[in-house]
Amino acid sequence: MKKAVLYLSLLAMVMGFMAFECSSPELTGAKLYINQKQYDKAKEALMKDVEKNPKSDEGWYLLGYLYGEEGNIPKMLESFTKSLDASAKFKSQITESKKYYWATGFNKGVSYFNNGAKASTKDSMNLFFEKAITQFNNAILCEPDSSVTYSNLVYAYLNMGRTEEAIPHLKTMVKMGVSADGFGMLGQIYNDKAASLMEQYRTSKSAQDSVEAMNYYNQAVKVLEEGRNKFPEDGDILLRLSNAYIGANRLDVAMNAFKAGVEKEPENKYYRYNYGVLLLNSKMYPEAEEQFNKAIELDAEYVNAIYNLGVTYVRWGTEIREKAEAEGKQDISYQDKFKLALPLMEKYLQNNPSEPVIWDLLGKIYANLGMTDKSMEAFKKADEYRN
Repeated sequence: MKKAVLYLSLLAMVMGFMAFECSSPELTGAKLYINQKQYDKAKEALMKDVEKNPKSDEGWYLLGYLYGEEGNIPKMLESFTKSLDASAKFKSQITESKKYYWATGFNKGVSYFNNGAKASTKDSMNLFFEKAITQFNNAILCEPDSSVTYSNLVYAYLNMGRTEEAIPHLKTMVKMGVSADGFGMLGQIYNDKAASLMEQYRTSKSAQDSVEAMNYYNQAVKVLEEGRNKFPEDGDILLRLSNAYIGANRLDVAMNAFKAGVEKEPENKYYRYNYGVLLLNSKMYPEAEEQFNKAIELDAEYVNAIYNLGVTYVRWGTEIREKAEAEGKQDISYQDKFKLALPLMEKYLQNNPSEPVIWDLLGKIYANLGMTDKSMEAFKKADEYRN
């Protein structure tokens, strides 16, 4: 489930008519009907007014007000536009109305979104998210420059699995350039698409799948590099960018970029971590160890760095053991690396106890250290959480 959204306070909006200027009979009658809350009759009178006088600034403005009361935001905005085309007389009222209906749509969307997040069945969840999407779209029509509305709309689409429909709104957020979420989420979608195509390629061996995967990885790199330039401290963007570099087989570019980042900002734990990930994937274990340790020095609870430092030691130890086996040598120095990995994985599991993959890895660490009982227990835990 994607993250929850926040409520904003509604703006107050009061509509009343205390006096009547010289106007058409239809307009005068419409005002009376509005004050009496006879909106259907008011709309009928206003339609006659604007039909007779297409430049009736007040007629169009009042029609817009009625459409807003009905919740028909597209027709409201259409009527407001025609009022402004006629004159700027009602510009301030129209501006306030748009703010009001943006806040109304936003808050209704938030309410539906949160109900969807708490729903117990998929059908009811999707029903609430669909209503949230309608409200957020209405809010965007009123305030097209509100990045938070786009963000919430995207989360609603993603929670429904409607990724393709989220992409145009993420692109809008990227163009706005005011939210790290837009860059990070769009980059992740491209990474996911690329990874899926590469998995498909392993079975199909279709060159087209491979080409399309590379195209998506390159799109991810492009948007995430832009995001990194705007939000250099955002860990999600940096992590997704390093994954995109790896997927696109641009390790040299990635290495240089994150090495330069570390040199420029040595206290930036995210640069340290992501540089470490690249070094780990290049089997440069001592160098990866250094970067992850530096990241943990900067943040002792940095769980991703703790986990990947553990993985570094496991892969390092495995490499030492396999090399000795291939050469027919007796070399138990590999156990030193597994001993270093052990407390890191145990610490990781303290906060993430239900991850079967990590229990499996812990079981292998115990096995390499000759701790048979603990190994069996860890593998049993992995099976429990898988089921």
